[in-house]
Amino acid sequence: MPDPAVVDRLHRVRGFVLDMDGTLVLGDRNNQGLRPLPGALDLVQTLHERSIAFCVFTNGTVKTPAQCADALQQLGLPVLTDDALTPASSAVDVFLERGHRRVMVLGGRGITEPLEAAGIETLPPVRGVRCDAVMAGWYRQELTFEALEAAVFAVLDGAQFYSASQSLFFATAEGRSLGTSRAISAVVRDITGCEVTVVGKPSLSALQTAGRRLGVPSAELAVVGDDPELEVPMAHAGGAFAVAVHTGIGHAESYTDLPAEVRPHLDLPDVGELARLLRS
Repeated sequence: MPDPAVVDRLHRVRGFVLDMDGTLVLGDRNNQGLRPLPGALDLVQTLHERSIAFCVFTNGTVKTPAQCADALQQLGLPVLTDDALTPASSAVDVFLERGHRRVMVLGGRGITEPLEAAGIETLPPVRGVRCDAVMAGWYRQELTFEALEAAVFAVLDGAQFYSASQSLFFATAEGRSLGTSRAISAVVRDITGCEVTVVGKPSLSALQTAGRRLGVPSAELAVVGDDPELEVPMAHAGGAFAVAVHTGIGHAESYTDLPAEVRPHLDLPDVGELARLLRS
């Protein structure tokens, strides 16, 4: 049984930021064939029943936020369109704040549609295109040497470089798959020496976007996820409550060698156990 003080803080949480792949659902490396993971429906229903605000924040950019919500709804998880966030969601906040109005995108509709809806012009990775920023996301089958070259020269010409994620891997039903934005970023950074700014998890920008969407300050949020390099570090960076589950990348031994102050507040087998604690 968890420490009563930890459970007490859990019950004072006003909003939950839930990971998607490896936490609520699991699909293939192309983000298809999704199936719910143990306890996912129980957790979402518990949050609804207790009128606790929540959003689902995935680092994937294959789908738009609306498509992520629809995919979860198809599995019986009652997640509204406004409850779904991706790195494109936090990128909008960052780009508008920094005055980036023309962005070269190495990615598909999952990135371009949210940016364009916010009034940001998106540009294909073509050499010679002038832009304020370059953003790398899910770009697997479409990735070409010409696209990498376009991103490199845009950065050399002064564009800022952004990445949806710097995770080495993401969880799939087939095991770990390589993160495309990490691979693209490695090439661009190696050639240009540029700084790579992450707009997805575990950036504070991602947590702040989620908090604004929920209307809850970071210190009163809980972040729930499976990847030891994403959700738990993001929670600690923003003073939020950190919950780790073992249904994706992480496992029961993922945090044992870390100092106590950077371990999750709760380390659970799945989100069903989290639902049980919320009802206790």
